[in-house]
Amino acid sequence: MNKNPQQMPDDSRLDQAMQWALEDARQAAALSEVPVGAVLVAPDGELMGRAHNEIETRSDPTAHAERLVLSACCVRLGAPRVPPGCLLAVTLEPCAMCAGAIVLARVDHLIFGAADPKTGACGSLRDVVRDPRLNHRVTLHEPRFGEACGQMLTEFFRARRGKGKPHG
Repeated sequence: MNKNPQQMPDDSRLDQAMQWALEDARQAAALSEVPVGAVLVAPDGELMGRAHNEIETRSDPTAHAERLVLSACCVRLGAPRVPPGCLLAVTLEPCAMCAGAIVLARVDHLIFGAADPKTGACGSLRDVVRDPRLNHRVTLHEPRFGEACGQMLTEFFRARRGKGKPHG
């Protein structure tokens, strides 16, 4: 269960985290990756890590931005979980795999930009991060920058379909 509900990130911290995540999503798009970016922010506002999708680059279907940033931070810290009070900001609602990783890493706060009605596991299709049957629940914050995040994804897939590449 989330042990730090009182340490709620303020609006400026949420906005800054989403801006950083958007920067990483743009980097993913420049590499022909689905434009999803994620950042992990400490309770004091320090940027602990950042990543973007690298599925094509690594030829790895699990190389989602959320999983990459959590793994990198945990390896750097030498711990299987992130420190209490951390915020994960991601431009697209996490899928079931990433939502599971978020719970296992004990992330306390999550914010995302665009909802994902096809695979979203943080309220859209499923709600893994707030499932009362699990031993940890994440505080989910109201989406921010949803229009910008969604538009980036729409433009990316529109351009891909225009080049005759399959989408997905």
